[in-house]
Amino acid sequence: MTELTLEGAEAHVLGVSFKTGPPERIGVETEWLVQDRHNPGLPISFDRLNTALAPIKATDALPGGSKLTCEPGGQLELSSPPALALGACVEMMAMDLAVLRTAVEQADLALVGRGLDPYREPPRVLDHPRHRAMESYFDREGPWGRDMMRRTASIQINLDSGEDSPGVAGYRSRWELAHRIGPVLVAAFANSPIQDGWPTGWMSSRQAIWSRMDAGRTRPPRYHSDPRVAWTRYALDAQVMCIPGDLGGDWSAPPGLTFRTWLRGVPGLRPPALADLDYHLGTLFPPVRPRGWLELRMIDAQDGDDWVVPTVLATTLLNNPVAADAAYAATEQLCPDSKRPVPSDDVWLRAARTGLDDQDLAKAARACFAVADSALATSGTPAVLRHVVTDFAERYTERGRSPAHDHLDALRRT
Repeated sequence: MTELTLEGAEAHVLGVSFKTGPPERIGVETEWLVQDRHNPGLPISFDRLNTALAPIKATDALPGGSKLTCEPGGQLELSSPPALALGACVEMMAMDLAVLRTAVEQADLALVGRGLDPYREPPRVLDHPRHRAMESYFDREGPWGRDMMRRTASIQINLDSGEDSPGVAGYRSRWELAHRIGPVLVAAFANSPIQDGWPTGWMSSRQAIWSRMDAGRTRPPRYHSDPRVAWTRYALDAQVMCIPGDLGGDWSAPPGLTFRTWLRGVPGLRPPALADLDYHLGTLFPPVRPRGWLELRMIDAQDGDDWVVPTVLATTLLNNPVAADAAYAATEQLCPDSKRPVPSDDVWLRAARTGLDDQDLAKAARACFAVADSALATSGTPAVLRHVVTDFAERYTERGRSPAHDHLDALRRT
């Protein structure tokens, strides 16, 4: 086995994280809490979940081609294949989601789109060595890792990194813009204000949980004009969460071990291989994660079919050149430091805590929805997708509200 050197590791991260080319492909991943239809606080056993999914697993295929997976707390995730058009991406996910909903409803279960389970603390239903090591790793700092693994759900939007060019279609500009609109997406779609039946004081408690975890793998990388450099440093300086081995073994890594340190050699520990580096990259969870494409990870799961709205909004803001320029200008107030043209950690926290009660975020959100609406009107995107975005904006964004407000209002009425 060829020894992995620091130079080789850096070159590999640079090569695999930002695949360059015209920004065309679009994908979406929807995560769902699974609850009993009659008693939302009832724990759902893994056996009951498996029984509900049996009709889907028997055919091992969904009509839109999405991949179905289970998260550690029993959440279900649908990951669409990449599409070359926004309408096709939404259509594929909608078809597969309809099949999944039917399957769980026939088992008297329901898919619930909220960023954090408001009632339960589910047990970990998966017992893979990865999940044991992950839980042990996060337990060193508190309960937040367990909450993330077992109780949270999100929408993740996947878009091409972009071209190797200086324009809005270039990967540098797209990386920067994804971070500029990130807090806006957190605030506009905040949907997790309740935990254990009580308000947490955060509009997006899911994002608050992420903020309390290992900052070296959950917060944005330190800004650099070349995102490939920023990401490579971030990845190699992040602590190693687990070291894959036998399925029956312990995958835990020594406390405090970074991948850079591992490369330099650690007595009693085998040298890292290229496969270890790839695995390590998959254990990093910043709000924008480069995986050859850009994975936007900051959005709470949404009720019903409202997952369509952030999918359409984020895709339009990043992929439409006019909308991208306008969104960049609309987020200027969130990035006052000209030497660091991306939001600070404080802005991300404000977005999670106060949502659109923050006037700068509310102004930026209204502007982003408006520029997306204008772009959708002239882009040839199906009219129904423009309608769902404008409907959401009228219900929430224009009124300075997010879905979190609905849940808080309902709680006050009980």
